[in-house]
Amino acid sequence: MSSYLDVAVNLLGSSLEPDLVSVIADAEAVGVSPLLVIGSTLDESEAAIQTCALYPGKLYCTAGVHPHHANQWNSQSENRLRQLTQAPQVVAVGEAGLDYNRDFSPRADQRRAFEAQLALAAELGKPVLLHQRDAHSDFIAILSQYRSALPGALLHCFTGNRAELQDCLALDLHLGITGWICDERRGQELAELVKDIPANRLLLETDSPYLLPRSMRPKPKSGKNLPKYLPYIAAEVARLRDESETELAANCYRNSLAFFNLEAGHA
Repeated sequence: MSSYLDVAVNLLGSSLEPDLVSVIADAEAVGVSPLLVIGSTLDESEAAIQTCALYPGKLYCTAGVHPHHANQWNSQSENRLRQLTQAPQVVAVGEAGLDYNRDFSPRADQRRAFEAQLALAAELGKPVLLHQRDAHSDFIAILSQYRSALPGALLHCFTGNRAELQDCLALDLHLGITGWICDERRGQELAELVKDIPANRLLLETDSPYLLPRSMRPKPKSGKNLPKYLPYIAAEVARLRDESETELAANCYRNSLAFFNLEAGHA
């Protein structure tokens, strides 16, 4: 059985949280372990650390402030985030970035929180897990200022076009691929581009409980995406890249361990 690391799971504050035990166990049963729990606010990041501590080796997390919540970033935020990142369960800063699609926080606040988190990650030598939606130019411009000082940068849930892919690769970003690639309506361009992502830059994620692969048959009755469906996404990515599922899974697993500075067997 292949091994997988799901690099983006919205375990807390979502429909997954009430079924946390079974979500972890069901994923592990199909080789998906560990799971990376996303921190979207500082409070959620703290809760994620506490949850991960209950499942050593099975859960790790990020700590950061999502652009949706960037208006919460204040003069105390940097010191609190600095403290949170000291927990051994925290393997990256984030989810940080820009979202001009929903604009839940003013764009100036988004840019300020994004820059602050990049600067802190660079100072601490932590990789970053990033979010970008409809903000590519500003995202690249800001990230470019810090990229050389960061040990790694992962743009999760990449859904961009060819020009955006080239910009991301020029900055040596890792790219997370989700079930979006299984969507015959929205995922056609990504399906064409995925074969052009260098093998050492490619990671896999569910972004669960969101982005259930539309092509799954039978479709889960709950309509909820789960980490245990990651092998389905991997199989589609392997098909599109004309690689064996075993080869693709092994490569992405190695990439994930290396990116988050984890060791096989101790993850």
